[in-house]
Amino acid sequence: MSSSVSKTSTSCARALAALLLAASCIWAMDCAGADAREDRWPFLRANLFKNQAITEDIGGEVVSLIAPARAQDAAVVPVSISTRVEQTRDRYVSKVYLLIDQNPSPVAAIFSFTPDSGRADIETRVRVEDYTWMRAIAQMNDGKLYMSARYVKAAGGCSAPYGTAPDFDAFKPRMKLKVDASMVPGQPSLAQLMIQHPNSSGMAKDQMTQLYIPAYYVRNIEVSYAGHPILQAQVDFSISENPNFRFYFMPRANGELKAVVVDTKERTIESTVQVEIGQN
Repeated sequence: MSSSVSKTSTSCARALAALLLAASCIWAMDCAGADAREDRWPFLRANLFKNQAITEDIGGEVVSLIAPARAQDAAVVPVSISTRVEQTRDRYVSKVYLLIDQNPSPVAAIFSFTPDSGRADIETRVRVEDYTWMRAIAQMNDGKLYMSARYVKAAGGCSAPYGTAPDFDAFKPRMKLKVDASMVPGQPSLAQLMIQHPNSSGMAKDQMTQLYIPAYYVRNIEVSYAGHPILQAQVDFSISENPNFRFYFMPRANGELKAVVVDTKERTIESTVQVEIGQN
């Protein structure tokens, strides 16, 4: 079982990585020299979803995106994506795309969920480089797409300067995984993944040398519970420094909640929590 899960997870990760990279690279080439405020959504939509119909979920019946209308800090913009679909074997949210239209890399994250996720909700913090539409697009297991969008006023988040460039070669990423102590067996339970990582965009300058600091960021996250996939995410530098994610899982029995994170230097870090049902 674990081998099958591992193979499926690896295959999914590769496919999502290719999609994220292709969307970002194609976008960068196509929009070179273009007006930063032009409507980029049609291009993004065509490259990510082809001719698929996307329902604008104004009432939040399937997916809802919460983000500030005007961010206090463009480098740390809180984002909350919630869904109103019960994650069952027959019907569930399989993916959530987080898009930031005006960012240099507009595909900020692609989150994959399973029925064992309990709820396909995610909270995190992102960088915003310019006034932009931010979009959460939920894909159901039958392929149907639903979108919630929010206009966010913020600028300079991806290129915000460091005081002095960190030594990425010597840096050792760390992370902590924790769960809500009030979990109930068979009910979605909240968990949080906190990663100590610069998540450098490659757009910020060292204020001493005026040279650009190389890109170096978390690119893949996999979370499992008792050997079953809970959350898989392909992310990039649009996620803020020290990435932080709040998500759900379904604790039906005792087991290990495990997170594996890989960054662009192929450094892998793991964190686990032993969950004892009825002991919290």
